[in-house]
Amino acid sequence: MQLNLDRQRSIPLVQQLADGLRDWISSQRLRPGTRLPSIRQVVREQGVSQSCAIEAYDRLVSLGWLEARHGVGFFVAERRGQAPFAEEPAWDEGAEGRWRLFSDEQEDLLRLGCGWLPGNWRQSEEIALAIRQVSRGAEQDLFGYGPPLGLTALRQQVRKRLALIGIQVQPEQILATQGASQALDLLVRTLLKPGDAVLVESPGYYNLYNLLRLHGVRLLEVPRTPEGPDLEVMVALLREHRPRYLFINSLYQNPTGTSLTPRTAQRLLELAGEHDLRIVEDDIYADFQEGPATRLITLDSQQRVIYLASFSKTLSSSLRVGYLVAEPALVARLAEVKMITGIGASRFAEQVVAQLLGSGVYRKSVQRLRLRLAEHMASALRLLEAHGWEVFAEPYGGMFVWTRYPGVDFAGLQRIAQEQGVLLSPGSAFDPQGRDSDWLRINVAYARDHRAQGFFQAVAQASSRRPPAS
Repeated sequence: MQLNLDRQRSIPLVQQLADGLRDWISSQRLRPGTRLPSIRQVVREQGVSQSCAIEAYDRLVSLGWLEARHGVGFFVAERRGQAPFAEEPAWDEGAEGRWRLFSDEQEDLLRLGCGWLPGNWRQSEEIALAIRQVSRGAEQDLFGYGPPLGLTALRQQVRKRLALIGIQVQPEQILATQGASQALDLLVRTLLKPGDAVLVESPGYYNLYNLLRLHGVRLLEVPRTPEGPDLEVMVALLREHRPRYLFINSLYQNPTGTSLTPRTAQRLLELAGEHDLRIVEDDIYADFQEGPATRLITLDSQQRVIYLASFSKTLSSSLRVGYLVAEPALVARLAEVKMITGIGASRFAEQVVAQLLGSGVYRKSVQRLRLRLAEHMASALRLLEAHGWEVFAEPYGGMFVWTRYPGVDFAGLQRIAQEQGVLLSPGSAFDPQGRDSDWLRINVAYARDHRAQGFFQAVAQASSRRPPAS
């Protein structure tokens, strides 16, 4: 059995071994019941460790290629009639554009429009240490359910962090959630019913649109300007439709990267009071803040703002820990819905995040992230300008730039992106109705990659070669 294992490749050796064994089974046309070489033989012939060989065999067992017989060995499994496993459902074209970024296929492509930081930017050693510390702690943190409001230790740390940005709250006003997505879901489930109308920003967060439609809620579009929502459009919608809620990103809005100005924020709160409107302020990029910022919750004197944020963007997308802030009566209702729909959240993940917050690791980590993002933002803006790209508004923080190349539609951009090994986020994904758009969300954390730079340059070169319009 000759397997080509390359220790210089980025693919882990155990995965190479498992893939090689699977391909060998197929190429040799081994029939079900055929015994495979022993672990000891594989170790000797392939020059791998015993643990590597065992894990490779175990992976093939879990995938249905092998069956293990205790005390005897591993044998080719019966696979007759098994349909190939589809990694992704058959999305329609619009949905595919939104969800391809989350696929584990085509890992070699640069996800230039994704909504998360590169893995090598994360504090992996510090997170691993926190996980080990929690694992050595109380068994309850490993095996128990989390309390309805979330762990007290986590909520105490959240309260301290909120105080640093001018948000003073009591413990009973804080509800821990499985990321900001669950916070939004709980609010929509609890506060809205089919047929209700809400104000949403356009462009804005595509998964919020999907969530609202799932619950039969009507979306009223308010264009996002560089200073915040278009107030004239908003006033007209308030008078005509009397919506109950406004969903908004105040800081480093997704996807435009813009932030509320103080004047716009003050007028929003005035309109909320005049029209009995509540505001859901999604501050998921709060910890990317560099310098002064305007948040609605810090200006709210009538308790009309429900505030939510998350640690998933700054720590890890796998640590699904977020929180929301509201009046105690509403928090109690939301906690009840949280328990009904999910039996709480991950106690283990909350304990890990609380450990990182309490030790000071998180504070140091976000300081480094802010500096790094600021450098990448500046270089991305210079690069776009140099190649003739149009920027919606120049962000002063965060990780998104909303940009387009004049005269080139998304189909044209996508063709060039594929040639350069780049995966784009289509502008249509950020439109409440999924309308075609030539705007793109660019994540500046990836813009220094040679594929991104090649893409920006190739678009400009392709545009310069087009014949002038007659």
